[in-house]
Amino acid sequence: MDQRPEFAAVLAARLSRRTVLAGVAGVGLAACARLPTQADAPSPRSAFRNVASGKGDSFTVADGYRHKVLARWGDSLFTGTPDFDTRSLVDNTWVTAQAVDAQQRQFGTNADAIQYFPLRTGRAARGLVCVNNEYFNMELVFTEHSGVGMRHEARKAWMAKNPHAVKFMQAAHGVSIVQLQRDADGWARFASPYSRRVTANTPMEIMGPARGHPLLRTNADPTGTRVFGTFANCSAGKTPWGTYLTSEENVDDYFGNGESQRKRASAAWVEADRRFPLRERSFYGWDEQDPRFDALQEPNEFFRFGWMVEIDPHDPKSVPRKRTTLGRLQHEGANTIVGRSGHVAAYMGDDEKFEYVYKFVTRDRFDPRNPAANRDLLDHGTLYAARFDADGGGEWLPLVHDEQGPLNTGAGFRDQGDVLVKTRAGADVLGATTMDRPEDVEPSPITGRIYVACTKSEDRGVTDQRDWFGRQTATGVNPANPRPDNRSGHIIEIAEDGDDVRATRFTWNVFLLAGKPSEARYLVDARDLAAGSPGPKDTYFGGYASAADQVEIHCPDNLGIDPQGRLWIVTDGDADDRPNNGCFVMETSGPQRGLVKQLASGPNGSEISGCEFTPDGRTLFLSIQHPGEGGSLAKPRSHWPDGNGLPARAAMVAIEREDGEPV
Repeated sequence: MDQRPEFAAVLAARLSRRTVLAGVAGVGLAACARLPTQADAPSPRSAFRNVASGKGDSFTVADGYRHKVLARWGDSLFTGTPDFDTRSLVDNTWVTAQAVDAQQRQFGTNADAIQYFPLRTGRAARGLVCVNNEYFNMELVFTEHSGVGMRHEARKAWMAKNPHAVKFMQAAHGVSIVQLQRDADGWARFASPYSRRVTANTPMEIMGPARGHPLLRTNADPTGTRVFGTFANCSAGKTPWGTYLTSEENVDDYFGNGESQRKRASAAWVEADRRFPLRERSFYGWDEQDPRFDALQEPNEFFRFGWMVEIDPHDPKSVPRKRTTLGRLQHEGANTIVGRSGHVAAYMGDDEKFEYVYKFVTRDRFDPRNPAANRDLLDHGTLYAARFDADGGGEWLPLVHDEQGPLNTGAGFRDQGDVLVKTRAGADVLGATTMDRPEDVEPSPITGRIYVACTKSEDRGVTDQRDWFGRQTATGVNPANPRPDNRSGHIIEIAEDGDDVRATRFTWNVFLLAGKPSEARYLVDARDLAAGSPGPKDTYFGGYASAADQVEIHCPDNLGIDPQGRLWIVTDGDADDRPNNGCFVMETSGPQRGLVKQLASGPNGSEISGCEFTPDGRTLFLSIQHPGEGGSLAKPRSHWPDGNGLPARAAMVAIEREDGEPV
């Protein structure tokens, strides 16, 4: 029998300082999580004045802060390699074998996640940053290319005229590893022995239960153990033992002839493809010049992507490892925390509408005194999918092959490798809760709370059931996704039972319903969050009472936690009638819990990503991704960061307070 307090008691305990809650027993809505004493301790209010948001082609920060561009797409990471000169983008004559070689030694494009690794050398502040380079905007780089919507025959002809284009794009993807040092003038990058580019052609090992799986074997690798490259790298994480976890998200965009392959494929191939399906026409045309991206020529290559990849930034010669224990899906990231028992949990989102939230818990304990013991810690453990219940509780459902359990041979899962290749299908069988594009899932090292960013879903609540990504599924509002036509997104807050990362039960609450507070109802009482009660433009900010104090925020994406325990949010919205994307901070505890302020605003067409702090809290690193998206070389929307009429390019920036205090 469930011994948790009844819903009314849980809700009253959490919100008694703001809301009168008499008479709500039995109401089925998203209860607020039970938080321990330290989570209710007051935290300093964010004292800066909100930056002016709106439209504009600049990166701006609040008064009292400064920012510096540290690396732009094409900047050299190695001695002897020149920076890319964007003035050459007047035609495609620059797309040569030499340009490909240079790009393998230059900062990649469309910077996304950032993780910082301190270097304990000397008195100067030094560190390595690993930066994801997610995808490529052809229309912003190549002339006579109209981007992912280019007609197939026209693109084939363009590719034929530009035979080095695919290799150049592959070299611009992946991860850039950069050394930084801070002096009196702030942070700067410099070439070092740690500099490295990991690209779509870097050799990697496949590890864990899916290693050698029949669906991971190809003509080039009949063992199913070695693979070239990583791409579509969105968010990320880092391990307690100092390695980088980069995600593979929209990998289906890169392969062609999926429908043609389905017509001739085995039943096993079709079933593995069903919940993470290949399209017939790729977005980027790599299949035009590289046969491994043509499903008719290498049908299993696709299954070798969609994993989390572990990279050791301190060893440039190390071989990255794809950790199949963490499942195959549209990974947004994997953020870790060490439990009191020494076990490590990694929290992850599957960034697609009506997909799931996941947790992985290691079988073995982290040993801080023996680095070698942690080398393959991520190869053994249990992957779980989350079910959010209407009473504010929830359960982590184990994705474990078991002939006596639901994930058995009769259900289509022959072994644990099969479960992991078909992670989404396993979560379907277990009854996990469909979410509104769960992206970054960030545990707080201060409070142990876990924050889930659900970016948006305009399809939520349109119907109660729908065919979506290979299955008939619930698409109506539910307690954890209570708002229909959820174009602004929301954030969920989770508390593990007993604050134990190994717990299989948790409590949760809706922490933010994003939007414009003045546009519709500004909700304060959590009882108004019952599934279907909020309207599409209603907002809720952690129960904070005053709408006048809040700022407009849409589409939370990457998250970060600063040393004070505050939640930092960067956004990825694309609506023309909204301000440019920005960087925000939200109080998670104390009397200001729920207050949101805006620190920075991005240039036209950009998404703000990254959201990583140095350990002292004095620097916040952000990525400015795809500035100018929606335009082209011929009709630019942005010239950031170079100005002077030059093409826009993605970049990494550092933000600091002018007085040197923590951000």
